[in-house]
Amino acid sequence: MDIFCKIVNGEIPSYKLYEDETVLVFLDVNPDTNGHTLIIPKKHYLDLYEIENNTLLHIMEIARKIGKLLEEKLHCNGITLIQNNGSVQEVKHYHLHLKPYYENKQELLPVEEVYNTITK
Repeated sequence: MDIFCKIVNGEIPSYKLYEDETVLVFLDVNPDTNGHTLIIPKKHYLDLYEIENNTLLHIMEIARKIGKLLEEKLHCNGITLIQNNGSVQEVKHYHLHLKPYYENKQELLPVEEVYNTITK
């Protein structure tokens, strides 16, 4: 069982930003930038080639909402979406990265501090 399945099952805690019957959204605990967020389907899909179209569309709808939330709360200047497949995919469970972009270089803050800023 991969780490994301364990997070979905509640075996590993996460900094959860959103959850519904299809997806779970949480902060990456090893972020590249403040607010680095992951959107994962609760059902295990290996990658882009395996995931169902309706789930993929739902993930993109949630990405819009979460992207706006990150921009509002963190005052970032944009959001980069990244989705890896094959050998560049570190965790073999489909996931979409939302990485806030800041024009001015930001000091990387503790994930808990970023979580508290977003969820205020």
